[in-house]
Amino acid sequence: MAERATALPTPDDLHAAEAVVRARLRATPLVPTPALGPDAWLKVETLQPTGSFKVRGALAAIARTRPDDHVVAVSAGNHGLGVAQAAALLGRSATVVVPETASPAKVDRLRAFPVELVLGGADYDAAERHALALADRGVFVSPYNDPHVIAGQRTVGVEIGVQFTGPLTVVVPVGGGGLISGVGLWAAERTDVRVVGVEAAASLALSAAVRAGRAVDVPIGATLADGMKGNVEPGSVTVTIAARHVDAWVAVEEREIRAAMRALAFEAGIVTEGSGAAAAAAILGGHVRDERPGARLVAIASGRNITRELLVDVLAEADAAH
Repeated sequence: MAERATALPTPDDLHAAEAVVRARLRATPLVPTPALGPDAWLKVETLQPTGSFKVRGALAAIARTRPDDHVVAVSAGNHGLGVAQAAALLGRSATVVVPETASPAKVDRLRAFPVELVLGGADYDAAERHALALADRGVFVSPYNDPHVIAGQRTVGVEIGVQFTGPLTVVVPVGGGGLISGVGLWAAERTDVRVVGVEAAASLALSAAVRAGRAVDVPIGATLADGMKGNVEPGSVTVTIAARHVDAWVAVEEREIRAAMRALAFEAGIVTEGSGAAAAAAILGGHVRDERPGARLVAIASGRNITRELLVDVLAEADAAH
């Protein structure tokens, strides 16, 4: 895959993203989550209109295009939904490429939008290559390797900063790194915020890239966290940002993700997909602590788009364990 030159977000990008997100989306709540610990809270991005935080970055990026621009995006599902929602709100046309193995729940929701939906490849990496080949049809909006997308995802941190003062550890699910790059840029403006990146043990692409100093292909296994699955685009700016602003990395196993989904559903009343429960899984599994006096742990519940069948399967495991 050819390397694209992608710039860091500028102060103007950050301000523009804050303005469009504030105008189009309500701030999502922070809720106490005793199931994860006495000082644990969830940032509930599952309440976004598309069921995922991804709409923030999509809005920020598409707002910077011209009215007659056509948008091309690749997605495991949630970014595509964000692009579809943002395109509808801002009056743009869009093509969304998803892998043939994308979650049926996300594909079904995408079909409800007036976008061109393309099934392109057996996995996310193949779909990304297919979408980049279509990029000359319009403006390509990566789910992570885009300064405006990153600026939009930063607004998650901005809202946390308004909602909470004092020492924080923000626990962030990681795929290509758009969300953790945005949160990291926000956290860098404060001295009392730590950022922990959580990857699925089956897909350790961004942490491997940070260690190597560049995007490297790593083996990608099967994972319930489909939104965090796949390698990182060569030259991705998220590698640079994550290297500067992520304080620690955690890998969670499939059993931990499933246990966190059950805990959030039964103890907090919050339905998440696998990726959406990954940050909570890191706390629940004892991988993340903050011993500073008065510190809070904030886990980002990033998305809820899961098929009913898979959700029932995961939740039923708790019944079998009793």
